[in-house]
Amino acid sequence: MQRIHNYGSSLQSYSLRRLLEESGDGVDVSFIDYRAGDPLVASEEPSRPTGRTLAKIREYTSVKSSWADKLRFLNHKRNYGRQYFPSLGISPKHDFDTTVDLQIVGSDEVFNCVQSNTNVGFTRDLFGHNSNAGRLISYAASFGNSTLPQIEQYGIRASLSEDLARFDAISVRDQNSAELIEALTGAAPKIHVDPVLAYAGLLSEPRVPTGRLYKKDYVLLYGYPGRISSQEGAAVKDFARRINADVLSVGGIQEAADRFIDRSPFEILAYFRDAKAVVTDTFHGTILAMINSVPFVTLVRRSTDGGYGNEQKLLFLLDTFGLKDRELSDLNRLNQLLSEPLDEAAIHRRLSKERHEAQKYLARQLHETQAR
Repeated sequence: MQRIHNYGSSLQSYSLRRLLEESGDGVDVSFIDYRAGDPLVASEEPSRPTGRTLAKIREYTSVKSSWADKLRFLNHKRNYGRQYFPSLGISPKHDFDTTVDLQIVGSDEVFNCVQSNTNVGFTRDLFGHNSNAGRLISYAASFGNSTLPQIEQYGIRASLSEDLARFDAISVRDQNSAELIEALTGAAPKIHVDPVLAYAGLLSEPRVPTGRLYKKDYVLLYGYPGRISSQEGAAVKDFARRINADVLSVGGIQEAADRFIDRSPFEILAYFRDAKAVVTDTFHGTILAMINSVPFVTLVRRSTDGGYGNEQKLLFLLDTFGLKDRELSDLNRLNQLLSEPLDEAAIHRRLSKERHEAQKYLARQLHETQAR
């Protein structure tokens, strides 16, 4: 998922690469691309690339934000790959060659097979189908909100079981994905944290600015374009005004934001670090607030509400780190939660344990590959 124009996808790809490079001597890491398949779920998106682009532009410009922000965001999406992929080690040209010693599938929602996104669809590439690798494993892979009934409904259970049976080791990042792997293979996988959590050196990377990039105090909004509702945004603005702070949005334009910020993935880490508080409805937005020890709330989007749901991965993440109370289910609690510091010591203890398990798993997989 390294070519997705999204900070979470970029940082998890880069972090996994760095984890591998630090796990063994002489490890040469490169990215393999997948071929998108036809979605199993009916999509309202046009099938042709030009039509999809125009539909996205209409979607983005319909958000109630300033035209300056809309233009900044359109330029952000248009230039993302050209500007930021080189620093992440992602080549301009796609590479589909799986003739490698070790192929690792993941992290991110690489196993999310029942979705309407035409940039992914259902592709067996993401399950290692026809891989020419010496060994095939996954790391912290996720099925997203795909479920076993959906997999059976669309008649892909047998093909998934066949592909997953070829893996030498399987690692996932949430309980829903673990249960699906066990149902499809008969064996329980390892559960590991996302690479952004596992890679301890991310915040100290040389490309992360050490100084503030925005002088005034600010509350950071991180969500897909327009997904923070007017009611949610009003609560955020009220909190920000109480503490004499601006509201900045990253990742997507939002009605409640005073300004949309277009910066590199490494600069965005600095924006999280220096924020007074973070409001997000994304998995990686939650992670970036956690590792920077910034007070945050997470808006969990449930599939029962209609549209895309992220409750499986987000609720498991919050529960893993003892942060279930950071789910904002009542807007009246926003001011209180954003004013309360995180329990850094408790988060650090769990993070140290999870990082040790992640490093041990990857080191073992590299050792077994080199021993072949």
